Amino acid sequence: MSIDPEARAYLVATAALGQPTLAELGAVAARRAAVERAPILGGAPEMVDRVENRTLPGPAREIPIRVYAPAANASSPLPVLAFFHGGGWVTGDLDTHDSACRGLANRGRCLVVAIDFRCAPEHPFPAALDDCWAAVEWLAREGAELGADPGRLAVGGDSAGGNLAAAVALRARTRGGPTLAAQLLIYPVLDFDLDTASYRDHATGYGLTRESMRWYWEQYLGERASGVSAEAAPLRATDHSRLPPALVITCELDPLLDEGVAYARKLAAAGVPVEHLTEPGMIHGYFRMAGVIARARKSWDDCGRFLRRELRS
Repeated sequence: MSIDPEARAYLVATAALGQPTLAELGAVAARRAAVERAPILGGAPEMVDRVENRTLPGPAREIPIRVYAPAANASSPLPVLAFFHGGGWVTGDLDTHDSACRGLANRGRCLVVAIDFRCAPEHPFPAALDDCWAAVEWLAREGAELGADPGRLAVGGDSAGGNLAAAVALRARTRGGPTLAAQLLIYPVLDFDLDTASYRDHATGYGLTRESMRWYWEQYLGERASGVSAEAAPLRATDHSRLPPALVITCELDPLLDEGVAYARKLAAAGVPVEHLTEPGMIHGYFRMAGVIARARKSWDDCGRFLRRELRS
């Protein structure tokens, strides 16, 4: 395995900072660090036609969202992607993924609605999922208010956001709607199993570590860690049929590689149209790092192509 040169440079620069572990840092400081580094990692934001901050009604509070309308908006209403940010259900917000959402809107020729769900450990599972679910239900009912076509609705996210997108798709099938046209799963977290081959092979040295994932899961599940449901770990669902078409992106040097591969295979075996791309030499988290890892934009292109096809945009 040969690591991408820009990914290597990022890892070297990060190591030179001498940062404490997540457990030592704690949730509040980790969130602050993620927001502070976002402008450098994200790079120069692309121009879009419109960006709007607003809120949607949620199960426990108003949910902040950010709406991105693509540049060269040729049609209305537009298909819509509900996007859930990564960060281990603990860090991340509307700002940490701003550049990626702009890229997705332009390449997918769709509205992107980024959801600022409640985060752990203050709000453990299922708070984040319930917020994402409420936002998707609202988009299916009221999306026209934003200029969206609720009949062309997709879900997506990176890492923990990919976990939430997969869980929302499972819940939508179980509850009989809303109807989803696609799911975009970018190096998703899909199972609470830290003993896969990719976890052992990539436990340290590639950014996301095995112990970091253990800490994230502990924050998210809280006292539920002994009984992990399929809504927390979608790979554990007993039925993966009748789910929306999926694009699954995995990274060769990622502890989460094996579960992403396994999920793509389960979807395909259940008759779900699935496209699976593994980025060689790439590390977890690169999708939001276009400012330092150029491969991010290639993956934005892949996602845009998938969204245009599945949303007919």
